[in-house]
Amino acid sequence: MTTTSIFVDSTSDLDSTLLERYQLKIIPLNVHLNGSSYQDGIDFTLEQLFALIDAHGALPTTSAPAIGDFVKAFSGCPDGVFIGISSKLSATINNARLAVETTPDNRIRVVDSLTLSSAIGLLALKAADLRDAGAGTDAIQAGVEAARANVRMSFALETMRYLHMGGRCTALQSLAAGMLKIRPIIGGMPDGTLGIKAKIRGSRVRALDALLKDFKQALPAVDLRRVFVTHAAAAEDAAYLAEQLATLAAIQEIHITTAGAVVSSHCGPGTVGILYLTQTNGKEALQSGQ
Repeated sequence: MTTTSIFVDSTSDLDSTLLERYQLKIIPLNVHLNGSSYQDGIDFTLEQLFALIDAHGALPTTSAPAIGDFVKAFSGCPDGVFIGISSKLSATINNARLAVETTPDNRIRVVDSLTLSSAIGLLALKAADLRDAGAGTDAIQAGVEAARANVRMSFALETMRYLHMGGRCTALQSLAAGMLKIRPIIGGMPDGTLGIKAKIRGSRVRALDALLKDFKQALPAVDLRRVFVTHAAAAEDAAYLAEQLATLAAIQEIHITTAGAVVSSHCGPGTVGILYLTQTNGKEALQSGQ
């Protein structure tokens, strides 16, 4: 029986330990800044990213992996599932599908995660669990697509400067938020876009506690196998959230991961979030595709 390969893109924000542990293959997006191009998560650090943004006063541009990058990655993998960043946020999914069309011998399934960051990672680990339980490619795809509706994520932003530079809020909104010390909480929408869930006024701790309150309210439905805390240059805050989460519930695994350059260039330093799945009703789709 052929083992299904699981692919994710670099915006999944999974560290090397998790990629190796779950045998996941990563395909990087690209970051372009000041005339140079970098591969997200490969040859570009967050420290470099934020230093260059501060020096030049402009955000980098980002681009999806080229069709040829996908063709190369999929080569030699007769069965596989690729789980990528929401098609509403990037051309990554479209390029992956075009690559599959050019390689008819490869039976690669492309799944639009309708999300980003380690929420993609949660779906990828779900795929790995299904694979390791004996599911075939079709069943893995079906299981991941079913789990998309159970993804929950909330990020607290420290600054709206990056949203302003990226054209996602006006200068006046950014200025007002800074003066009033408003920290937006953003989350994933069902259609694969992002939206503002709340605007927290006051201290940083209030924003962190708002994330914890949101998680606590959802606890009856939370899948406690895995919870992610993902951050951009906010290691202390991430550690605080992880510590508090452990007191709220018997979570089997709490993973702290660092956001890559693509995600961080849009949310800015100091961003931190909690990401998890809710419990799935019904049986897992393990019977088909084996």
